[in-house]
Amino acid sequence: MRRLAAAFAYHDFRTLWLGSLTSTIGTWMQNIAQNWLILSMTGSAFYLGLDAFLQQLPIMLFTLIGGVIADRRDRRLMLMTSQYIQMASALTLAALVFFNVVQVWHVLTLSFITGLAQSFGGPANQALLPSLVEKQDLPNAVALNSIQFNLARIIGPLLAGIAMAAYGMVFCFTVNGFSFLVVILALMLLHVKHVPPKAPQRMVDGLRDGFHYVKHRSGLIAITVIASATTFLGYPLMTFLPIFAQKIFHEAVGGYSVMMAFSGAGAVGGALLVAWMGKYRGMGLTVLSVQALFGVLIVAFALSPSVWLSYAVLFCTGASMMVIFSTANSLVQLIVPNEIRGRVMSIYLFAFRGAMPVGSLIAGYIASRTSAPFILAINGVLLTLVAAYFLARDHGIKAL
Repeated sequence: MRRLAAAFAYHDFRTLWLGSLTSTIGTWMQNIAQNWLILSMTGSAFYLGLDAFLQQLPIMLFTLIGGVIADRRDRRLMLMTSQYIQMASALTLAALVFFNVVQVWHVLTLSFITGLAQSFGGPANQALLPSLVEKQDLPNAVALNSIQFNLARIIGPLLAGIAMAAYGMVFCFTVNGFSFLVVILALMLLHVKHVPPKAPQRMVDGLRDGFHYVKHRSGLIAITVIASATTFLGYPLMTFLPIFAQKIFHEAVGGYSVMMAFSGAGAVGGALLVAWMGKYRGMGLTVLSVQALFGVLIVAFALSPSVWLSYAVLFCTGASMMVIFSTANSLVQLIVPNEIRGRVMSIYLFAFRGAMPVGSLIAGYIASRTSAPFILAINGVLLTLVAAYFLARDHGIKAL
């Protein structure tokens, strides 16, 4: 148990973890309600993909700038500003739905604004995390962060299903809006401070140094490519869950919530495994092996004839996805020094999260012309082939 909870010995990590858990539960409640709202308004897989695309598009546009700023400004203040903007976005959507004036373009616009806030908050959060714990406990901290995210992915969808049935979508959006106050308070209570350089570089010079650092480390490039391939080809599985629940298994929103909960439970299990393992030799090889398995599981879900079999496969995909994400993130954090961490993590996030909207948009378009099971099966095969390529050619990742 001490190995599993090593990072909880640090006050600042523990405080931020609890605040983030509360806020992330609210975020998942909104995600469920928002996806169901879009599907109810449009009945289209394309609009689900477009919404995911617009929420992640700012990651592609502004994360690199956010990384430079995270190395030059107070990272806590950056995170707090991001939380305030996301809170305003959630409460605005609640008001639009409450007054029955919401249109699909409102939802898409607010998703873009939320993504814009995250494009600056993400690099700051990633750069702040190693300051909260000692280096030997960093993989444990990354895994515990993944656990809080995925505990929320279990609790949030289940609460959303109950809340939507009892109180409607407005309740979910409102709860999410006020949940950001908890993480803002946690950030105020942190003891750690990031002291930016007194004479910061020009923006373009900071960006160039970040790319130069990554360019000359082949293992770091390989990790980034693997992570982006996983989100590009694997994230449409999550985007299309409402389609599988409603149109294939003929379930109501409760069935969709249960699917999300099984996936979240598997992710918690995967993150617990990573937290227990800590830092060890062969982490890169683990990422590649589990990615190959993840591709096979996506194909199994796409072809599953039974909702109960789908639940079991979703549990396994959640575990696999989290082992890949947590281990890859830990490797990047362990490699990068603090003074350039914001910029390098922004490059990683650009590839990792930027691949989500593109993958969801392309998959959504193809699914609208064919079917969601067809495109997921193709993605699963491609993901396994990517892992096989790096297992055969290495590029430095297996030595990490």
